[in-house]
Amino acid sequence: LNSLLRAESKTARSIDSGAMKRLIEAPAGAEDAAYSRKAIDSLKPVKGGAQWSCLTEALYFEARGETVRGMFGVAEVILNRVDDPRYPSSVCKVINQGTGERFRCQFTYTCDGRPENMADTRAYQRVGKVAYLMLNGMERRLTEGATHYHTKSVNPKWARVFPRTTTIGYHHFYREPSRIASR
Repeated sequence: LNSLLRAESKTARSIDSGAMKRLIEAPAGAEDAAYSRKAIDSLKPVKGGAQWSCLTEALYFEARGETVRGMFGVAEVILNRVDDPRYPSSVCKVINQGTGERFRCQFTYTCDGRPENMADTRAYQRVGKVAYLMLNGMERRLTEGATHYHTKSVNPKWARVFPRTTTIGYHHFYREPSRIASR
């Protein structure tokens, strides 16, 4: 055993430090590869249940024109709300919260009066893959726990008091401030 360990140690010391670094570290940009259009488009089309359908529809209408990172960012917001006790506890309920109540829609497309027609097959498949990955445990690391977002073309009142966590593409992302009980 000792001779085996000595031989292995000798071999490891003989490897150029740059080569060793390349062996043990992920290539630059590798963590962003999952967020590329090429990576998403290379996946097979997916289908899912009701929660997948709701998230896919929301991503289609809220983010299909965004970068893939932007699509993931919007999905993170929806799933962060599902995990937050201040919001409903399912994807479909989060997305439809306030629908039908004047000025209460959480996602504009649910109250714009237009039919939800998803005619762009390529965009539908892409957002469906994003929804599938997110619902199946992909790490949420783009928005720093954001529970809100809006496009750069609007300036809602809440955006003045919620801390902005990041901007991805055409969307600003925010985290709702923690509420502290008072007497």
